[in-house]
Amino acid sequence: MIVKQLLHGIAVSENETVVAGLTCDSRRVEPGFVFVCIEGTAVDGHRFAQAAHDAGAALVVTQRPMGLERELTVPSTRRVWAQLCANWFGNPAEQLHLIGITGTNGKTTMTYMLKAILEKAGHKVGLIGTIQNMVGDRILPSGHTTPDPYDLQSMLSLMLKEGCTYAVMEVSSHALDQDRVEGCLFDAAVFTNLTQDHLDYHKTMENYCQAKKRLFERASRAIINADDPWARMVVEGFDGDVFGFAAQAQDAAYRAADIVTRADGVTFTLVEGDTRVGELSLPIPGYFSVYNAMASAVCALSLGVEFETVKAALSGTCGVKGRAEVVPVNRDFTVVIDYAHTPDGLENICRTLKDCATGRLIVLFGCGGDRDKTKRPKMAAIAAEYADYLVITSDNPRTEDPQAILRDVEAGVPEGCEYAVIENRREAIAFALECAQSGDTVLLAGKGHETYQILKDGVIHFDEREVIAEILGLE
Repeated sequence: MIVKQLLHGIAVSENETVVAGLTCDSRRVEPGFVFVCIEGTAVDGHRFAQAAHDAGAALVVTQRPMGLERELTVPSTRRVWAQLCANWFGNPAEQLHLIGITGTNGKTTMTYMLKAILEKAGHKVGLIGTIQNMVGDRILPSGHTTPDPYDLQSMLSLMLKEGCTYAVMEVSSHALDQDRVEGCLFDAAVFTNLTQDHLDYHKTMENYCQAKKRLFERASRAIINADDPWARMVVEGFDGDVFGFAAQAQDAAYRAADIVTRADGVTFTLVEGDTRVGELSLPIPGYFSVYNAMASAVCALSLGVEFETVKAALSGTCGVKGRAEVVPVNRDFTVVIDYAHTPDGLENICRTLKDCATGRLIVLFGCGGDRDKTKRPKMAAIAAEYADYLVITSDNPRTEDPQAILRDVEAGVPEGCEYAVIENRREAIAFALECAQSGDTVLLAGKGHETYQILKDGVIHFDEREVIAEILGLE
C-alpha cells in the first residue's frame, strides 16, 4: 500500500511512498511506517513525533504542526488513526453487516443473544465484546469492550476472511468518544439503557449520553429502549428507521405483555402495535432479561429474521459467564456471580434474586478505585434495601487506598442494616459462604467474568469460581 491509498478519504496526496506499516506507538516505528500522534489521557504522542521521524517514518500524522519534513497535520488524529486502520485492512466493515450495541447494562448479554439468533438464521457471525471475541465458534481474547482501531479492523478483516457475514459488537461510550469506530457503518444500532457509570470520565450524564448518541450517527436503523428516559435524546435528529421497545411505555412500536418471571427464566408475549407477534421464553431469570430479549428480537426482526427463528434461538440461550451465573457448590444454598458494578445493575440482580430466594439474600460487593466515587454510597443503599446481610469488600482498588473506598461505600449503609466490612475479597467471600444457611442465596457482585483483581502493586489472578471451590473444598 502507498501513502495516497492509505490516506483515501482523509487527505489529498500524490505521495507514492510505500507504507510498511502503521502505528500510534512510537516504540513500534520502523522505516516506512506511518506514525500517528495521539493525545492520550496520560501521554501525548506528539512528544515522540521527532523520534518517529528520525526512525524513518514515511509519514508522521499530527494534530498540531511539529515542523517535520514528512508530516501531515489533521484536525483529529484519533479520527484519522481509525480511518487509516480501516483503509489498511481494506475497509472490512463495508463488506460486513455490523450491529452495534451501546448502553450501560445489557450489552454483553445482547451480543450473545443476537449472535445466537443470526446463527439460527443461517449466518456465520463474529462477536466483539467485553468477555471475549469470537469468529464463528472460535474464541479469541478480548482486551477492551471495544478494541483499539487497529485491533478492531484486524478483527473485522479476520471475520470477513473466515466467512462471517455479520458482526455483533459492544460499543462503549469511551470508544465512541475516542473515535475508535470511525470507518464503521452499522446496519443497526441498539440502545439498551443509560444509568450512572463512567462519570469519572464523562463528568456528567449529559456528556455520557452524547457519547452514546454518536453510535446512531453511524447507523441506518435504531433499536431503542423506549422505557429509558434518555432514549429520546439518543435518537434526536436521527434520520433512519427507529424501532422502540418497551415493557411499560404504551406508544412503543414493540411491547412486552403477559410477563412472567421465574427462578429459571422469563416468558412474555411480544406485541407489535395491536398485533400479538408471539410468545418468547428464555432460561435467564430477571426482569432485565425481558428487555435484553426484546431488544435482540426487535433488532433481528428489523433485519428480516423470521419470528420463529428468533423464538427458537432465544429459548436455547444459556446466558453469559459472570451474568447472573449460578455456581455449582454442592450445598443446600445457592451462589450467584454477577458483573453488576453500577447502581442500576446491582439493583437489577438484587431484585431478581430477592424475588426468587427461598431463604435469606446475602450480598457481597465492592466498588472500583480510580472511578466515579459518587456511586459508592448509592450502591450500598441499594444493596442494603434488598440484602438480609451485606458484606462490603474490595473490587479493583487500583491506585486508591482500599480503606478509603470502603469508607465511601459504608457511608451509604442505612441504620439497622446488618453488615460486615472485610477488605480482603477472598476472606470476605469465605465469610459470606460461612454465613449461608439452607435455602439462602449468596450474591458475589462486581467481578463477574473477570479472573483478576487490579491492586496498587499490579494485577493478580483472582477467579471467584476457583476461590469458591477452594473455600468449600470442591474438586
